[in-house]
Amino acid sequence: MKEAPLLEHLLELRTRLVRCLIAVAVGFGACYAFAERLLGVLLKPLIDVMPSGSKLIATGLPETFFTVMKLALVAGAFVVSPYIFYQLWRFVAPGLYKEERKLIVPIAIATAVFFVGGALFGYFVVFPFGFKFFVDYASDYITVMPTISAYFSLAVTLLFAFGLIFELPVFIFFLTSLGLVTTKALRKFRRWAILLSFIVSAMLTPTPDAINQLLMAGPMCALYELGIWVSWFVDKSRKEEKAAKERAEAEAAATAAAGPAPGQETPGAEAGPTDTESRAG
Repeated sequence: MKEAPLLEHLLELRTRLVRCLIAVAVGFGACYAFAERLLGVLLKPLIDVMPSGSKLIATGLPETFFTVMKLALVAGAFVVSPYIFYQLWRFVAPGLYKEERKLIVPIAIATAVFFVGGALFGYFVVFPFGFKFFVDYASDYITVMPTISAYFSLAVTLLFAFGLIFELPVFIFFLTSLGLVTTKALRKFRRWAILLSFIVSAMLTPTPDAINQLLMAGPMCALYELGIWVSWFVDKSRKEEKAAKERAEAEAAATAAAGPAPGQETPGAEAGPTDTESRAG
């Protein structure tokens, strides 16, 4: 495959990024119409664990407006995430094998599904436990009155963190396709991966309790095991394609070395009189 110069890669990257920005703008426009409803959905895990009648506050006049705008932007990015991931995979496609390039669309869809699935896992599973842990620290001397902007920043950060963590199988597929990791290396690294899962979960979970850490570390370990299986299938397909290519090259070399079959005229050769016939003439 012909290697493209660096400038051509940069131009293609710019084109992909511009398309992603346009898609996010379209998603923002579509989600802004019902952004206030989305804000109510985002606030629900915290409202459910707060004392009855509690509300969030805004410390500035434009705080609520800008929070709604940012929420519409984030929601739009989630909505168009399949297209964004498709553009990113199209950019890295030249570095993949032919059989792997045929899977660009399914891989882009799987990437979006894992990302959104991770965010939903954080919203429905981790948020209720984490926010209840913080609210329970209130006492007769302390009233929990979070600002809407502070809650939005914390919630969106956690949603993106869980979304990216759930991309682990796709990330392993990418590294295996580029030949940077192998199934054997991943299996050998398994015990360290489990340790890193608990370290990362301790850093990213909103609370220090063991339950929330297990809620994050457990899926990470399961996703790592899934990534090992993904790597095994990629390694298998690469080995089969490489073996088929080597067989084809060996057959072509053997055919060239054997020459034309007996009784078969060499292409381009024309029948002519023999030397004896020429002398007799």
